[in-house]
Amino acid sequence: MADRERVGRAASPSGGILDAQAARSGGVGVKGKRGYDPARRVVGRKRHALTDTDGRLLVAAVSPANLHDSHGGVALLRASRGLWPFLTHCFADRAYRGDRVGSATAITVEIVEPEEGQKGFAVQPRRWVIERTFGWIARCRRLARDHEATASSALAFFVLAAAMILVRRLVRAL
Repeated sequence: MADRERVGRAASPSGGILDAQAARSGGVGVKGKRGYDPARRVVGRKRHALTDTDGRLLVAAVSPANLHDSHGGVALLRASRGLWPFLTHCFADRAYRGDRVGSATAITVEIVEPEEGQKGFAVQPRRWVIERTFGWIARCRRLARDHEATASSALAFFVLAAAMILVRRLVRAL
């Protein structure tokens, strides 16, 4: 909230961005619940994140990689209602399309799709913010792979990395 107020925004966000990132497991012998995501060809866990429109982490969750993004999105949107009651609008990619996510809460979910006929990579409006946040968090070496035995410890390190980024933003402002 302090960082939002520092840049001239309201303390509680009204808009957010929703996405998931697959993290490969640490290798043979690593304990804990994992799954296989065939779309990304990853054995491991997924990190689900809801950020504000500037990239600050609001709510996060960790699940096995075989859980579809839309299931994790519903959980995040429901969890955000208690923490961020003024959140009314959310941007997401095509994985969150459909009634499951759209009718989960009072938050309206806007699906950001690539332009018609687009081939290859292109920056999509609003979606680049959460991808940038995942890039910042990926610089934390501990999160390059998922070495944790439990999902709760994987979530703790994910949130800790986001907190370190936020603290750096606050210190830089002084």
